[in-house]
Amino acid sequence: MFNTTVTGGPDAADPREIDWPTRMGRAVIGFDLDASGLPLNPMEPYLPAGRGELWHWGEAVAADAIVRNTDADGFRELLMIERDDDHGYALPGGGLDEDETPLAAVVRELAEETGLALSPTAFRMDRARYVPDPRAGRHAWMVTVPGVAALHMATPPAVVGTDDARRALWLPAGSYAELEAAVRARGGKVFAAHQAMLHDLLEPAAV
Repeated sequence: MFNTTVTGGPDAADPREIDWPTRMGRAVIGFDLDASGLPLNPMEPYLPAGRGELWHWGEAVAADAIVRNTDADGFRELLMIERDDDHGYALPGGGLDEDETPLAAVVRELAEETGLALSPTAFRMDRARYVPDPRAGRHAWMVTVPGVAALHMATPPAVVGTDDARRALWLPAGSYAELEAAVRARGGKVFAAHQAMLHDLLEPAAV
């Protein structure tokens, strides 16, 4: 069972009345409680107290779709979206629905945000990792379970930004530097929460 994000608005529950031992037991990334009994961000405990701009308390789990296309000449592209909240260019993805698996969330979020429907069998699920989300606080944070799909097509499938994606597009991504340059050329920035994950994916030492 994965913890899920709160949908429909900020969680109105008193965080001191939440069953934290149960949540700690099923956490994707282990965490402790602070002296006041609130969940403590396991990677950035120095952030300001509270949940920042997130709607939940403690850990919430997301899933991100890493979809790459490599043509016959070895040219690599990565499917990205431009978020509609002005946080930049990111991987398609989002929070898990109640009782949803990360794989199911990857497939759903990809279709919702880009119009691209891939079979679950197209994905290899990667390890869960902490997300340095700029919206996080000392008592609320995100983790993600990425799903990786590798396409080999002369021309990648058509995509369109939908849901909370302002646009969806294929960007050159032979390296992280190349991807970042392509984003900057469009007047944008790579979403801070995805920079480390994309760097690990695209740099030669990580391939």
